Amino acid sequence: MGESVTGTEGGGLAGVVKAVLLALPLAGLAAPLFVKRLLATTSSMQTPEARVDGRARLIASGTLLGLATGLSAAGLLVWLLPEGILAYLVSFAVAASIFALLSLGLNVQWGYTGLFNIGIAGFFAVGAFTSALVTTAMPAGPLALYSQQLLGLKLPFIAGVGAAAAVSGLVAWLIGLPTLRLRDEYFAVATIGIAEIVRLVFQNERWLANGPQPLRGIPRPLYCLVEDPPCAWLPPPLAAAARLLEPRDYPYVYLVIVTLFVAAAYLATERAIRSPWGRVLRAIREEEAAAAMSGKDVAAFKMQALVVGAMIMGVGGALYAHYLASIDYSHFTPLYGTFLIWVMLMLGGSGNNRGAILGAFVIWGVWTGTAFLTDRLGPTLAAISPQLPARAPYLRYLVIALILELILLFRPQGLLGEERRVSAF
Repeated sequence: MGESVTGTEGGGLAGVVKAVLLALPLAGLAAPLFVKRLLATTSSMQTPEARVDGRARLIASGTLLGLATGLSAAGLLVWLLPEGILAYLVSFAVAASIFALLSLGLNVQWGYTGLFNIGIAGFFAVGAFTSALVTTAMPAGPLALYSQQLLGLKLPFIAGVGAAAAVSGLVAWLIGLPTLRLRDEYFAVATIGIAEIVRLVFQNERWLANGPQPLRGIPRPLYCLVEDPPCAWLPPPLAAAARLLEPRDYPYVYLVIVTLFVAAAYLATERAIRSPWGRVLRAIREEEAAAAMSGKDVAAFKMQALVVGAMIMGVGGALYAHYLASIDYSHFTPLYGTFLIWVMLMLGGSGNNRGAILGAFVIWGVWTGTAFLTDRLGPTLAAISPQLPARAPYLRYLVIALILELILLFRPQGLLGEERRVSAF
């Protein structure tokens, strides 16, 4: 903290910096709503030229309105909420956004193409470990006695994310070669088996990623913003603002990073799904034989959807690894890395990218909320039987399973349902 800033003043100014950081993700939510509403008014314009000219102006206006709304909402949150609760909500949003990326990847595969992939945890793990191996340094000195890994290239964060996407896509291509021609149920069994193989390889092969021991020291992007002194490359005004942040404020910075990735994945998949490529995927999902009779190479399109979805999942895994800074095989179990993401997509709405993101936030809220529930139920369960409190965490799985059953019975299309598609080309 700057020497000329008192503790109270510094706390107030730090709140302003946090509000600015929070404003960016919130503006990302608000701006599309304003833009969509404003663009609807172009239908009343008389000529096509006027509509084209007005479109750019309305998009700029909607973006500015979104930024203003995001900044106002962020200011209110920082001002009204206690610091601990706000920090918890920011950490919650970071984790939910990472799962939103995984849900978007699954939506490409299942929601638009009908590929019944229940091996999400495998691509999740491949992305996380690949980025970790590419961005960390090789263990040296006494640390080398306790930590082993195949690579230690010490490349930048963005190179790690790119490598995670590329390797996940390559693994998906190799998996797809022998399995995509299988019937749906056999393809599902094959993917879950491959995901378990991936997890067991990372668990047992210590030379690859330290085996059962955690792979530590994964760099956190832009962490220097919360260090003292802050990043050397920052201009003086921004460096002065960064000095107001502490290491515990890093989730605010990471939330901005994750939001940018979610927005990029959302826009890219929306663009792709409204193209001829997206129409072919939906045709394959609805009637594979008819798509083949129309001259489409069904196997090639399925492979493309599998690879694209896996690359998005790999990016999600990379962001997960860089946020935790320490990962091991136990983070990628079928329940945590596959089942939970399926429930997110089913709740939000299969075949709807906005639904995939919404479902991720709702189910992650239920998942984390049930942790508080099991803590509260501890004394009651102990009164019934001394063994029951140790089994209380399994209530979380029961709640998630019940939610899935209720979705399938009463709302199979999810909260938002599949969006009516209008081609962009």
